[in-house]
Amino acid sequence: MTTTAERASPETQKSRDSLATRVGLAVLRVGVAVLWIENAGWKTPPDFSSLRRYTSEAVEHPVVPPFTWVVEQIVLPNFTFFAWVTLLVEASLGAFLLIGLATRLWALLGIGQSLAITMSVMNAPNEWEWSFYLMILAHVAVFATAAGRCFGLDEVMRPIWRASDSRLSRLLLRLS
Repeated sequence: MTTTAERASPETQKSRDSLATRVGLAVLRVGVAVLWIENAGWKTPPDFSSLRRYTSEAVEHPVVPPFTWVVEQIVLPNFTFFAWVTLLVEASLGAFLLIGLATRLWALLGIGQSLAITMSVMNAPNEWEWSFYLMILAHVAVFATAAGRCFGLDEVMRPIWRASDSRLSRLLLRLS
């Protein structure tokens, strides 16, 4: 007895596999976006008290000594500036990954931000180190697969960018 999937032509099966892959990549991208949106949600101005507590973990429980020095000597003395930058970067990561625009650029920024978080709190009590590795790996997957080309604005805009001779279009084509 054969199932419907077994009777499907190779082209139909490939089309189903391709759709499943595209949906999976879109779900991954949106999931990572929601992670950043949720992360940005608890970084509340004007005092950013929760973020200050987590940033201080880099000094209290060092992971990489040079990074600890930067946090202690540069970031904490200028905390409000760095807190605003963190909030804007994480909110932008969430927004741009959600809509799938310039996805490869935002995936690279997500890797960088994930590394900064890892170096800040990985050795803090009650932290699960694999959560940081998984954040980095998720961004690597979004970058490697150009996940914005799956039901994102990158997919919609790439033909327009490709048809244009402008520098901005060429840049956006690469970042997507």
